[in-house]
Amino acid sequence: MKDILFAQLESLYPEMVEIRRHLHMHPELSYQEKDTPEYIIAHLETLGIEYRRDVGLNGVVGYLKGAHPGPTVALRADFDALPIHDEKDVPYRSKYDGISHACGHDAHTATLMAVEKVMAEHRSQLHGDIVFIHQFGEELLPGGASSMIDDGCLEGVDYIYGAHVWTDDPIGTLGFRSGGTMAGDDNFAITIQGKGGHGALPHLAIDPLATASQLVMNLQQITHRLRGPNDPGVISIGSFHSGDAPNVIPDTAQITGTLRAFDIQSKYELAEEVKHVADLTARMSGASVNVDFTYGCIPLINPAEETEMLKSLCVRHMRDVTIIEKGRMMTAEDFAYYLQHVPGTFFFAGAQNPAVGAVYPHHHPKFDIDERAMLEVGKVFILALLHHIGPESSL
Repeated sequence: MKDILFAQLESLYPEMVEIRRHLHMHPELSYQEKDTPEYIIAHLETLGIEYRRDVGLNGVVGYLKGAHPGPTVALRADFDALPIHDEKDVPYRSKYDGISHACGHDAHTATLMAVEKVMAEHRSQLHGDIVFIHQFGEELLPGGASSMIDDGCLEGVDYIYGAHVWTDDPIGTLGFRSGGTMAGDDNFAITIQGKGGHGALPHLAIDPLATASQLVMNLQQITHRLRGPNDPGVISIGSFHSGDAPNVIPDTAQITGTLRAFDIQSKYELAEEVKHVADLTARMSGASVNVDFTYGCIPLINPAEETEMLKSLCVRHMRDVTIIEKGRMMTAEDFAYYLQHVPGTFFFAGAQNPAVGAVYPHHHPKFDIDERAMLEVGKVFILALLHHIGPESSL
């Protein structure tokens, strides 16, 4: 049965590319997705797959019931885009200025839609059910996963699998990792309140810009000097705003940034250290400070049993790909919340190929992928489904 399903998926490759490019040309920002959910719903309706709409907010969940009793397996794809202008010179370039699919979520969605079409034809042979989770808002904290879970998207689910196309790795590779895989993340905004004045009379002012500049440097010492080498973390400043005129010392300055760590305790400790260093730096100059945190997702920890199972299936049944062991990554992914509730794994499909211009990192204005990575993800999804709910001897 595996060979039949693989062949059907391969026959859908032109359709997968068409779907992906349609989504690429019509991206929608996190929590503002309207047309994309409707596009997915229309697809599910043509396949006769039951669904729920507006799950969590803008999520869509499809339900494919097998003819025989068995476990329920969920597959997840995200569909939101980023506030990044698309600078690629391709026919499927984003039609919307300042918005693009610069992370591959369009490919995730196209892949899941193709798998839905393949599996819908074989529901009479399934010994269990499939839940197709189309998630909104992955790119913007706190992420759409938790609200979709709160709205019942994992109800009755026994296993869950997700994937990311990955341009750090070449096409034809699949990456797996058991245990801690991706970091948890938080964002912060720090406002320094000083005392404005004339640029020629700095002694009569309390310069928030100078204080904020010192704070940027001090924050770097948290990870360089206050954390041990076996407990890595990242603190990065993403923006710095203060003042409007060259001869005016402003009243306030604001910096924003992100922190990352591989376990929840370290993440919370880093947040407390950011607050402590900000307070000390401000007091040294006579300024005051306010630190506002937006707490993000938890670290992604892949269960060993399901990860090793899926990796071994790929070794046996996908001999034309190279299986690699992924290292830990400071990038974050709210698929971590699903794994808090249900066993499964999150894997990576190499999508880098200089021949098609797929050489830029995620969140880059010229980001693109080798679209054949969608086939790799789809085949791994099919292997996971057959392992849990396929008929006997389907693998």
